[in-house]
Amino acid sequence: MIVSVTVNGGSLREHQAKALEALRHDDVPTRLLAHDPTLWGPDAEQEARIRLGWLDAVDVSWKLIPELLKLRDALRGEGIDHVVLCGMGGSSLAPEVICKTAEVELTVLDSTHPDQVRSALACDLARTVVVVSSKSGGTLETDSQRRSFVEAFTTAGIDAKQRIVVVTDPGSSLEQLARDEGYRAVFLADPDVGGRYSALTAFGLVPSALAGADVELLLDQAASFATHLSDDDNTGLQLGAALGADGRDKIAIDAQASPLAGFGDWAEQLIAESTGKLGKGLLPVVIEPDAPEAEWQAADVHVIRVLGETPPVGTSVTGNLGQQFLAWEYAVAVSGRLLGIDPFDQPDVESAKKAARGLLDQQPAPQAPAFTDGNVEVYATDGLLNGQSTLQGAVAQLLSAVPGNGYLAVMAYLDRFRDARLHAVRPALAKRIERPVTFGWGPRFLHSTGQYHKGGPPIGVYLQITGYVLNDLPIPGREFSYGTLITAQAAGDGKVLADHGRPVLRLHLKHSKGLSEILKVLT
Repeated sequence: MIVSVTVNGGSLREHQAKALEALRHDDVPTRLLAHDPTLWGPDAEQEARIRLGWLDAVDVSWKLIPELLKLRDALRGEGIDHVVLCGMGGSSLAPEVICKTAEVELTVLDSTHPDQVRSALACDLARTVVVVSSKSGGTLETDSQRRSFVEAFTTAGIDAKQRIVVVTDPGSSLEQLARDEGYRAVFLADPDVGGRYSALTAFGLVPSALAGADVELLLDQAASFATHLSDDDNTGLQLGAALGADGRDKIAIDAQASPLAGFGDWAEQLIAESTGKLGKGLLPVVIEPDAPEAEWQAADVHVIRVLGETPPVGTSVTGNLGQQFLAWEYAVAVSGRLLGIDPFDQPDVESAKKAARGLLDQQPAPQAPAFTDGNVEVYATDGLLNGQSTLQGAVAQLLSAVPGNGYLAVMAYLDRFRDARLHAVRPALAKRIERPVTFGWGPRFLHSTGQYHKGGPPIGVYLQITGYVLNDLPIPGREFSYGTLITAQAAGDGKVLADHGRPVLRLHLKHSKGLSEILKVLT
């Protein structure tokens, strides 16, 4: 069965039909398959010219399989069967979905929180191989994690260079480092594929295959849909025409009832980072099956269920994982044309990185909190608190600032495994304010919805949750620790949001007890 899209709701179908007519009139299926970089306008042409390789990813990636399977077998022969993936955003989200769906073990390290890094380092190193994955080769988080594993292997008497596999673009600094150090293997990805479109490239396949996922099946699945991309009614075109339909610019994605575990998080990055710019964009909201957003039938919320029943007003997308990857990549590229933006750049992602780096270099004195309530320090942008001096009052002030067409973003710079119970605040807050609520673990979300927060419409308010480090952890060869790094990342992101005029409330946990205190206020 080929991936299919079902749209319900009269106005939604009408909007989709009009968009499809326009796309077909402009011969978009044929032009996109021919890698026409002019589809998104003259301002996007230069970037689009070097970002359409994902259309050929299935054919290109088959060449990786023999070497990849040979390496996996060799590692297994040496008793090495545990895979740790060090990567951010597009380098980690697809492998996480692939491995969860295949029910194989993969440890994804996409955090700079000291406790989460320490937990990953505590694995059985004797049976561990580490995949270091970075398109640019210079991702700060990934390089820090690599340094820590090199030190850990060396301390354990294990030859680190035999336990590190690199995935990167040709000519990157990481490729050069890997060659110089003599790392076990280097897999070079197609440089004409952006990170969030790289699910079916080396970035998605290498860690997944080493972990034991059937990547040949994944490519076969995608290939079964790729043959339909020239059709003027292909599923990707239908889904692209439906995205943002009828003024619905909040995309509530429910994939939790499907076997494609974690798919919503992957789609979230693809949509947010591709469309959130120039004051426009589609806000993806990863929801639960019974989430408030699925019940409201709000005029600006489009509910999409992956492998689920079609909601009363919304869309259902069915198909296996390989087909879904390719169909959503195609759809988001098409939606970029309809929105009038470049779906392949991410101009606002770098702003938070630069701000964090500046704070790391300057090491400014800590800012004093507006007030402290129990085990929680409270910080806020100018004018937000309006005289409030309690945790409950501060939260109420932030929630009251959500506009009628807006959203709340919860950004938790904590250990996403240890502190997973915090995610319960998402549906609770959505029910409370009757507006969409997103939830992201920092710094992971900076490579995803972080672009939309700064580049999308100025209709969001932001709740940061920071602090609560049990024991800091040094970064080998760096003048700063993981604790310092994640603090700078949160502060840098908050500064950029404030500079954009966005309301930001930061709750800093002085102690682990603070987590329970904010849960009482937020749920």
